[in-house]
Order: sequence, then C-alpha cells, then structure tokens
Amino acid sequence: MHDHDCHGHACTLTDELVCHLPYAIFSVTFCLAVLSFWNFSSLSMLRPALMLQGTHALFHIFHFMHIIFAATGAIITYVRVSGNVLRGVLIGGLTAPLFCTLSDVALPYVGGRLLGIPMTFHLCWYSEIGNILPFLFVGLLNGYVMSKHAPSRQKNSLFSHFVHTLVSSFASLCYLISHGFTAWYDHSGIVLIILLIAVVLPCTISDLVIPMACAKVGKKR
Repeated sequence: MHDHDCHGHACTLTDELVCHLPYAIFSVTFCLAVLSFWNFSSLSMLRPALMLQGTHALFHIFHFMHIIFAATGAIITYVRVSGNVLRGVLIGGLTAPLFCTLSDVALPYVGGRLLGIPMTFHLCWYSEIGNILPFLFVGLLNGYVMSKHAPSRQKNSLFSHFVHTLVSSFASLCYLISHGFTAWYDHSGIVLIILLIAVVLPCTISDLVIPMACAKVGKKR
C-alpha cells in the first residue's frame, strides 16, 4: 500500500503527498460515511440541536486525539532519520499544536467561508488549554517510547500516520458541522475536497516533511 521509496531521504514534498494521499482518501470517506449515519439517525433528525452539541463535543475529542498522533508521528519520523530522540520530542512539541489547529480549525473554517457559510471560529488553544496540554504531553511521551524501538520505526510511522489522518478527518468534519456548515451533506462533493486539503497538507507536513527536513539539518551540523 505504501512505496518504501517514499521514506527515503531524497523524498520531495510531492512524493510524500502522493504516497500519503490514499491514507487521506480512505480516512475522509470513512469519516463521511460514519457521520452520515449519525446525521440521518432518528435522534439527530428529531433533535437537530442535540446533533450540533454532539458534533461540537466530538470535535474537541478528535482534536485532542489528533494532537497525540501528530506529536507521535513527528517524533518517530525525526528519530528514524537522525536518531536524536530529545530533538525529536522538541520538534513534535512545536509542530503538533500548529498543524493540528491548521488542519482541524483554520482550513475547515476558510473552506466554509469561501462557500458563503457563516462559520464561527473557535480556537481551542485559547479556551481549552487545560485539556490540550495533557494530550500533548501524552503524545510526546508516546512518540518517545515508540521511537526507541528501532526495528519497528517504519511500521510505527505508517500506523501513526494512518491513525493521524483518520482522527484529523473526524475532527475537521465535526468542526464544519458544529460551527456553521450544518447542511454539509447537500454539498458532500465540495466537503470531500475541503477535508482532503485540510488532512493531506497539514498532516503530511507535520508527520513527515518538517521532521525530515529538521533531522537532515541536524545531521549536517
């Protein structure tokens, strides 16, 4: 499913995007299917406000989970290239907050606004910092532990990236629904494109591109 050459040190951003696009497509379409079942369930149809409340809660949970896997993935990739675990933890701690916010909040918000949807903007790092920091800590710890097992680093990287894209897909769609795009199923085609952009670019850059680039710079010193 994944070309081994995509993990080579000479891999370009285009290579990484192409190699990881199938992960994102599967994750986003699976997410759309799950949320469609819930959206059209009897409970959601009878009580739309409950559906909005539920997707808002789900957004936070998936966003917090996303931080764990973003930090984990960045650390594993960095250590796989450079071998320096402590620097990998630093890279994971810096990239996870930025790219999770970009993927789960900023890009879905911009996508909805471009379609004329009166989206609301919600920055979790401002209002939910007490919940976010424990998830970030666990992500850094998880990445540290997983990166110590050298023979399974590549397998761990693939698994982490797959779960990363899946969790990000749920977070992005739940944000769209709970912050203004309630009729998303009437525009499911364009929502698919918005989610693919929101998942592929930030997750690939966070998991692979930045950790690899930083690791190569560190090795040259």
